[in-house]
Amino acid sequence: MGKHVIVGAGQVGAHLAERLTARGHDVVVVTRSGSGPEGVERIAADVADRTRLTQITRGADALYNCVNPQYHRWVQDWPPMAASFLGAAEDTGAVLVTLSNLYLYGPVDGPMTEDLPLAAPGTKGQVRAKMSRDAFAAHEAGRIRTTELRPSDYYGPRSTDQAYIGETRFVKPLLAGKRVLYFSDPSVPHSWTYLPDVAEALAIAGTDERALGRVWHVPTAPAVSTLEVAERLCAIAGAPKPRVTEVPRAVFRALGLFSPLLKELRETRYQFDKPYVLDSSAFQATFGMAPTPLDDALETIIAAYRKSAGVDA
Repeated sequence: MGKHVIVGAGQVGAHLAERLTARGHDVVVVTRSGSGPEGVERIAADVADRTRLTQITRGADALYNCVNPQYHRWVQDWPPMAASFLGAAEDTGAVLVTLSNLYLYGPVDGPMTEDLPLAAPGTKGQVRAKMSRDAFAAHEAGRIRTTELRPSDYYGPRSTDQAYIGETRFVKPLLAGKRVLYFSDPSVPHSWTYLPDVAEALAIAGTDERALGRVWHVPTAPAVSTLEVAERLCAIAGAPKPRVTEVPRAVFRALGLFSPLLKELRETRYQFDKPYVLDSSAFQATFGMAPTPLDDALETIIAAYRKSAGVDA
């Protein structure tokens, strides 16, 4: 068993810490405030400080980049943090496992595979693309060992308000019989990646050398529409029939004038205006990991939400 350093204790980092500790590894969670799940060593640090991150990572088998700056801060915050991760991986020899996303592909037609060009027209996708290119260039040069995982949009227990179909925006109002406002056509198929599956894939990638030197898509169940997710969620929970209403595009643009988050989401709205399908067959075939079926995931989400809310099943 080894030492694993996770930077970030948000909706992915906490799940990953649980996965790694369950496997008997020593886990260190690094955040700016020193917060994190129970049962691990928690350290407060500025991730952009290469010297400090290197000190923390010394002796580790793997270093996981699970941080996610606020959307409107990516251009300012990501470059120094990305450089720090590369430096710490180079200085310590720890495998750098980066949790990325699909923004760097830009608009696509058909299922997304790992060999797609990094053609994002938007700023956030370009930031992520540069991070990926820099990391794999360092890998090819023999300076570091790295792998990168790309899921689609998250859903699952303990999802935050940044998750489109997470607990705050989606699960809580639907189970209460309230209307959900959605910023695009809710009938369009979309790939959704289950948070515990993201954590499991990261744990595999950080402990299996077959993952090194390339990008992998996280195992993801077949694409379904937001409306279908809502209908299945409510049916399983015994909740009223869901009401999911599209926010008109003009209203969405106007709201962006007052919300930095909504303003930034305009850049990636294309992901929801037509089918957005992730092909994760490579990871599934190589590592024998299947995605959690949607209904199974929804049952877990409902139980976890009711427990946290103090609601009887």
